[in-house]
Amino acid sequence: MIWIELIILLSCIVIGARLGGIALGTVAGIGLLVFVFFFGLPPGGPPGSVLGMIIAVITALATMQAAGGLDYLVSVAEKVMRKRPQYITFVAPIVTYLLVFASGTAHVIYALLPVIAEVARNGKIRPERPLSISVIAGFQGVIASPISAATVAMLGFLLVQGISLPRLLAITIPSTFLGVVIGALSVAWRGKNLDADPEYQKRLETGEVKPPQQQARIEEKNLGRARGSMLLFLLGIVAVVLIGIFPNLRPAYEVAGGDTDQVNMGMAIMIVMIAIAGLILVVFKASPEAALKGTIMRSGITAIICILGISWLGSSFFEGNRGYIVGGIESLLQVYPWTFAIGMFVLSTMLFSQAATVAILMPVGVALKVPAWTLAALYPAANGIFFLPTYGTLLAAVSFDQTGTTKIGKYLLNHSFMLPGLVTIFSTIIIALLLSKFVV
Repeated sequence: MIWIELIILLSCIVIGARLGGIALGTVAGIGLLVFVFFFGLPPGGPPGSVLGMIIAVITALATMQAAGGLDYLVSVAEKVMRKRPQYITFVAPIVTYLLVFASGTAHVIYALLPVIAEVARNGKIRPERPLSISVIAGFQGVIASPISAATVAMLGFLLVQGISLPRLLAITIPSTFLGVVIGALSVAWRGKNLDADPEYQKRLETGEVKPPQQQARIEEKNLGRARGSMLLFLLGIVAVVLIGIFPNLRPAYEVAGGDTDQVNMGMAIMIVMIAIAGLILVVFKASPEAALKGTIMRSGITAIICILGISWLGSSFFEGNRGYIVGGIESLLQVYPWTFAIGMFVLSTMLFSQAATVAILMPVGVALKVPAWTLAALYPAANGIFFLPTYGTLLAAVSFDQTGTTKIGKYLLNHSFMLPGLVTIFSTIIIALLLSKFVV
């Protein structure tokens, strides 16, 4: 039965990807209905925290766009890269990596994706290049971050084997950063530039997308609003990063029974970003109607619908076959311990979570007496999330690219993120294995 269910899952993804737009999410709903009502699988659940973070960040971005802040931010970025616009393929993933490293979650990059897409388009650079590697850089930033849930879980298993956080970071930070640079090289010259891309030119001719207005200038009377909204939005990003670096900034509150709990990182991001949106509306007089009608909100809603459907479908499939999937991987590791990295990669493609992958497979690695330095070096293998194009940041990148160059592809696995993802993860593991022999 699992193979029939897998065929249904993959078919929904392929059909939805070919139809485009919100179809990826809605067609996934058909598969979810079949799983739950006909096959009797557990319904799983939509990723509520992820959707909440996306909604909050998109709302803040949309209000900033309505106030002119996004246009101003893009114009500043254009000035920086005007002489060498092709460098965005390297600058964008490095900025993304650093932001995720500091905040501990890949979901903060929703704020960067539309800016990356527009800067690339204005520079006539194929947006697929910086967008695809930036998404991958976000995953690598999670592995390197000392405050991510995945690293915290990983450290719990390594501390008892004598590997401290500084030693783990001495492996993960250099390897993931160099892996991102190598991944950027793999896509730096990928595909045609926009002025020679037939699909983009077709979209321009049909009016599906408007040509970028590079010479447009914000009127002097609106310049203060644009600058202010941009600075306020960036202040929100800085606040999120600081909250991630210093967990004590997240307030504690009393729960039933007299115990105390602390606001989690996902909730903190939502609160900060939705408040930023409100402040932009109130202080800088951004139009709520303009925010709703803007391209950011439209692309964001498309991404939300896609993530809702496809993540829910994947969750139902995994929960219904959890024992079979996890048991099969554990059996393989008992016979071939060297396949631990493959097991990490495969399981992460199904769980869409580095932390969950670590929590499930690391105890198996410890039980099989895989050397601690090997476990640390293979930790980046938990980044197989990109393999199936169903994760939120991947879908968002596709939605924000108006040129159509960033895509899922007709055959599901031939999507824009496959090449940089494989190159980056392979390079990272090789470098980590070399470093681990000197560090541990």
